[in-house]
Amino acid sequence: MKVNLSPDGSKYLRFITWHQVWTRYTKNNTGTLRAPGKPQDDQLDFSLRRSRLIVLSQLNPRFLIYTHIGINNQTAVSGGVNPTQDSKKPQLFVHEAVVEYKVNKYLSLGAGMHYQNGLSRMTRSSTLNYLTLDAPLTNWPTIEAIDQFVRGIGVYGKGRVGKLDYVLSVNESLLTNQTGAFSTPLGLGVQTGTGANRLNTGNNVAQYNPQGTNHVYQGYASYEFLEQEANLLPFNVGTYLGTKRVFNIGAGFLYNQDGMYSRSTGSVLNAAAIDAATTAGLASLNTIATRKHDIALFSADVFFDTPVNKEAGTAFTTYAVYYNYNMGPNHVRYIGAANPGYGASALRGNAVPHSGTGNVGFVEAGYLLPRNVLGPKLRVQPYASYLLAGYEGLRKADGSIQNVNIFDGGANFYIDSHNAKFTLNYRARPDFTNQAPAAGGGVQVNGVRYRPEITLQTQVFL
Repeated sequence: MKVNLSPDGSKYLRFITWHQVWTRYTKNNTGTLRAPGKPQDDQLDFSLRRSRLIVLSQLNPRFLIYTHIGINNQTAVSGGVNPTQDSKKPQLFVHEAVVEYKVNKYLSLGAGMHYQNGLSRMTRSSTLNYLTLDAPLTNWPTIEAIDQFVRGIGVYGKGRVGKLDYVLSVNESLLTNQTGAFSTPLGLGVQTGTGANRLNTGNNVAQYNPQGTNHVYQGYASYEFLEQEANLLPFNVGTYLGTKRVFNIGAGFLYNQDGMYSRSTGSVLNAAAIDAATTAGLASLNTIATRKHDIALFSADVFFDTPVNKEAGTAFTTYAVYYNYNMGPNHVRYIGAANPGYGASALRGNAVPHSGTGNVGFVEAGYLLPRNVLGPKLRVQPYASYLLAGYEGLRKADGSIQNVNIFDGGANFYIDSHNAKFTLNYRARPDFTNQAPAAGGGVQVNGVRYRPEITLQTQVFL
């Protein structure tokens, strides 16, 4: 929706708005609550995955300003003011507030709350035109920990030199505001004994550092072998539906010094030290020795999208990415999109191991079927994706890594390209709740069960 403010359209005001509504059947992870004290094995639920508005304006060829606001993940039990236990009145917040100046054809500089991320193409992905139902989420490893829903406050430089597209940014590391166990060093340990015989021994598991204040450095560069993509906004397209022929190879990074902290198994506190740390609360961060670890993330990826038969309207899309995540010893974090489970348990609902120290591979592919398969106005695009992750904090009984395997398959049904579409997705989701602390750090996974998850997404954007 564009309002021209000059006869030639060079000055304009543009509005982009969209909603994504989920209708979903979920077989919950073991032990999930649906309400206080009410276990629930499965359910059919409805949720608002995203509701967003962007206002974009260019009143001068060199100046750009845009504002992006919205909400995410409102279910019947979560997503509200208290995100894990209340769904009412979700927080409408600023996703992006950016001002940008074009220095020359090779470089633009910007500042504000922005999405000019590094790491990978998928880390900078548009949520409007995914090939599959959604992103794997692993592409946003620090989401809501040191950033604001994958956005950072800072400055960036972006541009294109020939066929090389690049972005570099420096952001603040937002305070983690951790609550509960991990907010103090006692939460980085395991307590044994009673009374005067109590001991708290470090668990050698890294968590986000509550005192992390160093800047976050990010970058991503891609070489565009075929057609060039638009780079006015930081929203990479998931599938072009045969309108472009694109082949890109890219690589990126994210670095945050001392972003994580842990206690080694050699750190043992006696009863008196435990009592003193409990009384001190957050002040114990300055009295109990902890180890600091850098967040150092790297990726390499490839994207290919091409028409196959222009007369029939067929097209093929594929994307593959490799991530190497260094986030301190045995770190693993669990997340489930629009989680239908109640409470603060990290393993509730549809949560899976989302990120951690280790390696991740992800691949997806889709094929746009010929026109008129389901009539003259509906296009169909079957797809499938597979994620394989190995995190050092997830171990089998024999000490080897218990891999994370996530399978998705489905189809997009386009009424008006990405502007109006339905997506039907089946996920085989691994349930990691059968676990116990492992000697030396991390957890021992005693078995993984796969739970079905079927989602119908309705999307309209203007």
